[in-house]
Amino acid sequence: MWDVRRRLARAFALAAIGGLSVGLAACGGDDDGGGGGGGGTADQGEKVTVGLITKRDTNPFFVKMKEAAQKAAKENNVELFTAAGKSDTDNQSQVTALENMTTRGAKGILIVPADSKAVVPAIEKARNAGVQVIALDTPTQPQSAVDALFATDNFKAGQLIGQWAKAKFEKEGKKAKIAMLDLAPGISVGVLRHNGFLKGFGIKDGDPSIVGSVNTEGDTAKGQTGMEQLLQKDPNVNLVYSINEPSGFGAATALRQSGKKDVTIVSIDGGCDAITKGVKTGVIDATSQQYPQNMAAQGVKAVADSARGGTKPKGYKDTGVTLITDDPIEGVPSKDSAFGLKNCWG
Repeated sequence: MWDVRRRLARAFALAAIGGLSVGLAACGGDDDGGGGGGGGTADQGEKVTVGLITKRDTNPFFVKMKEAAQKAAKENNVELFTAAGKSDTDNQSQVTALENMTTRGAKGILIVPADSKAVVPAIEKARNAGVQVIALDTPTQPQSAVDALFATDNFKAGQLIGQWAKAKFEKEGKKAKIAMLDLAPGISVGVLRHNGFLKGFGIKDGDPSIVGSVNTEGDTAKGQTGMEQLLQKDPNVNLVYSINEPSGFGAATALRQSGKKDVTIVSIDGGCDAITKGVKTGVIDATSQQYPQNMAAQGVKAVADSARGGTKPKGYKDTGVTLITDDPIEGVPSKDSAFGLKNCWG
């Protein structure tokens, strides 16, 4: 009788933990999300429990990631826990979700860090409890804080749009006046994309061609406000680097309202809205398309395989990036918007 009571008490405690306001949910992968890289047929052995923690549930990038993880969970006999923060910078919700999933017995946790440094102690605590932790999309600082990283090469993504912009401006004989719409301090993906763009364009921070840089948190409204600030600083801006398409669309609104037309906007992510409303319409001239479905599906399968005696995931796995533009420049490999639409998300 005492043993039964103890088990019941533990069950109630876990149920209480599951009620946290971080949006944690368990599912068996019932939604078919179309993620690439899940592969294989379902293992008939013991079910493996895997957690997925993203930044926000509302961002189409993370929606696609969650759908792909659910599909891979079904294919690989995985019980999937999911959680998300309230914003792209909500670290505390992710810390709570890590603790929650560890308590609930997750064999592995896939996480898109909201704060690459601040989340590290919670990750270390989970790993010390025997949980495999794989970062998706955004590396931790240091990267070795996790077992593995499944992500776009964000430096390459920035470099591709930087190379394309440089070649375009050289072809047209234009001198660049660059507005930088960045992410936020402490988020490595933003730093990598920023530095990659500069490398591709052949300049460094502080170059006189850079009008200025503002943090937008990848938000459309903040992208518009940031662009307005930089136009006040120098109305001759003719090239905009945007951390993602929402901030790029915000910049486009500010430029349109100011009457400026001949401004090139380059961005990163490549969601379906970015292709249909951005590249195809010419609002965004080029973007580097990444594939969140690959990150999630491959991550789920890697944890499941490892838990069943396979190779433990480690190091970095590149999940792909492609330059998408309808204005190809010789010497810079790219695909058109038709390709982008076939492979987009959102």
